[in-house]
Amino acid sequence: MSSPKPRLTREKIAATALAIADKEGFAAVSMRRVAKELQVGTMSLYYYVKTKDDLIEVMDDALMGEALLPSCPKDWRRAMTEIAKRTHAVFIRHPWALVAMLSAPPGINAMRHTEQCLEVLAETSMTAKQKITLLATVDDFVFRSRVARSSHRCDDRHVVRRLPTGYWRFPSARGSVQQRPDRAAQGSLRSSLMALLDQYRCK
Repeated sequence: MSSPKPRLTREKIAATALAIADKEGFAAVSMRRVAKELQVGTMSLYYYVKTKDDLIEVMDDALMGEALLPSCPKDWRRAMTEIAKRTHAVFIRHPWALVAMLSAPPGINAMRHTEQCLEVLAETSMTAKQKITLLATVDDFVFRSRVARSSHRCDDRHVVRRLPTGYWRFPSARGSVQQRPDRAAQGSLRSSLMALLDQYRCK
């Protein structure tokens, strides 16, 4: 007698799709492949996710669930920093998601992420517009920070070698290369975030 097939849920489908993307890249994710991993027929998935876009949506919702903090520190700067660090960690675990999830509409966990951030800022003197602007700024900062770390880096030694052969025409660029910032300071997500949040002078 064969063992019963596992009961499907949107959460189980999302988790399976994430595991495939983590192991083989997002291009490997398909309805057929997810069904194969779950040992069910492809048609069985359509009750839960109708299209590839729906599959991307549940994957994104699962990722945003990982970004939620179980509890937040009371200090709003510290809380926002912890939320940002956790969101950044999601991209570390799932680097393919930076691009692959851009088309996904915001799901329930994306709304929970926004709600968690707004609850953190509830006791500040910021206006509603300032709060939303801050959330967008921090999210953009985290996204760009991860992109910068995963993209091709410029070889400073190559730039320095080129300075005598024409870079004299760009004195500002030449000066910025010769006075390179400290790499350790650049790499500190926490210190950079705190510097950003310190610009918001409010209670």
